[in-house]
Amino acid sequence: MSADLRPGLAGIPPESLAAWFAERGHASFRARQLNDALWAGGATAAASIGTLPAVLRSEIDAAFSLDTVADTELRLADDGRTEKALHRLADGALIESVVMHYPARRTADGQQRERNTVCISSQAGCAVGCPFCATGELGFSRDLSTAEIVDQVRSAARRLARRGRRLTNVVFMGMGEPLLNLDRVLEAISALADPDRYGLGARHITVSTSGVVPGIRRLTALGPQFTLAVSLHAARDPLRDVLVPLNRRWPVAEVVGAARDHARVTGRRVSYEVTLIDGVNDTDADADALANLLRGDLCHVNLIPMNPVAHTPWTASPIERIERIAARLRRAGIAVTIRRNRGQEVGAACGQLAAERAGEPAAPAVARRRELLVVRSAAALRGERMTEPAEAGLVAALAQDEDRPPVAPLAAAPATTAG
Repeated sequence: MSADLRPGLAGIPPESLAAWFAERGHASFRARQLNDALWAGGATAAASIGTLPAVLRSEIDAAFSLDTVADTELRLADDGRTEKALHRLADGALIESVVMHYPARRTADGQQRERNTVCISSQAGCAVGCPFCATGELGFSRDLSTAEIVDQVRSAARRLARRGRRLTNVVFMGMGEPLLNLDRVLEAISALADPDRYGLGARHITVSTSGVVPGIRRLTALGPQFTLAVSLHAARDPLRDVLVPLNRRWPVAEVVGAARDHARVTGRRVSYEVTLIDGVNDTDADADALANLLRGDLCHVNLIPMNPVAHTPWTASPIERIERIAARLRRAGIAVTIRRNRGQEVGAACGQLAAERAGEPAAPAVARRRELLVVRSAAALRGERMTEPAEAGLVAALAQDEDRPPVAPLAAAPATTAG
């Protein structure tokens, strides 16, 4: 079966869609009808849009895909509060998204509101290669198109609507490094935040990065109102070299400096994610280094127990140690939240289902990987920096990103507050 080469409709800007209709002699209101069916009606096929003539529906179906993630497998966990989706794209690439339901709680304005968050992917695979992440083991396949990113959100929203729920938040924390596919990510955010398309307020969107400093600087120049999250995981360079290989390109002080500037320019608090690994990055020295690095910054720290991932020698830090780290950070005046793992029984951690489909790697390769991680983390704990160059896939991805033209200002998402 040949790959579907039609562009995804959700990634087509409104002005381009209007031009497509005009070129074919269709009235302009037909573009609005299609737009309404796609975004408000959740249409996944042109045949279902009864407001359009049959001939026009056939034209649309021949030209565009209304759902680029139609081939989706679902798994539920946590009594239905966590839903993991494995999406097979037109070329066979596998990506993942996760919907997480949080029951209603009282907010600062006294309202009772539930949250329904979808965590989405920006790339198929990932070149950064963090060793505690299942996606890193898969390697990098390709960037996602704008529609492939947006359609993960549309798919989640449709599933929630069937249960009488509404999607409230989108986080780019799934497979891939969003700032290495920044143009498409910004186009997706623009579509999601546009009141005439999806209509989610920009402040309900979070974009995460493992530390692509040029990407952070480009975001700062645009001044967006969505939240920036940084996957930090360690405040000391020797250890972060192991946990986040990108650190060998942009050391931790440079990453945090860029994020600090971003908070100053945008007025938006930066979120730092720290995955805690037993005996690796959960010592009092690590907590103090993190406190010294972030003290006085407009930021918030999320402490996350490591999700079990195959082929690593590591396990999650015990909750008592995580609470101790949180207390040390709070004494330094840093806001902290301890996140609880969700969906472990369905492999909800990033990349786990896709890795499962990819098959078990050869036993000698697994043994070698585990041995390297033990040796490298032990050296890092002694304060020794890594001397090996970054992995070839990461180098290639960074070179590709540097060759791209600058992001145009119009790609920035409007700062709306509607949910």
